[in-house]
Amino acid sequence: MQVFLREAIGVAQGEEVLFSDYEHDGEMWKGTGARERRMRITFPQAFRAAPMVHVGLSLWDTDSGTNARMDISAENVTSTNFDVVFRTWADTRVARVRVSWMAIGTAHHPDDWSDLD
Repeated sequence: MQVFLREAIGVAQGEEVLFSDYEHDGEMWKGTGARERRMRITFPQAFRAAPMVHVGLSLWDTDSGTNARMDISAENVTSTNFDVVFRTWADTRVARVRVSWMAIGTAHHPDDWSDLD
């Protein structure tokens, strides 16, 4: 848990199409090959420290003839960016995925004291 005392709190959010494999018969749609996709997301402004990041699916289009399996997570979170990671396995066929994300953490504020040399 992060506890915020007297610091400015920043919230950043967004939505990204992670992939769309049905258009070109890509590996996720074929159900074979690479079963993981990653995308680096850069925050519009840097946080003071690594924020808490929540990711979720806002679109998940799968083939109805196979089991729908998925795992989605945020990895490598820093004050400036993170990786959203989508994984599936076995014969699951995924046409496309869109993810939404939200980051909450301490933010820089114009009233902050600057480090003096």
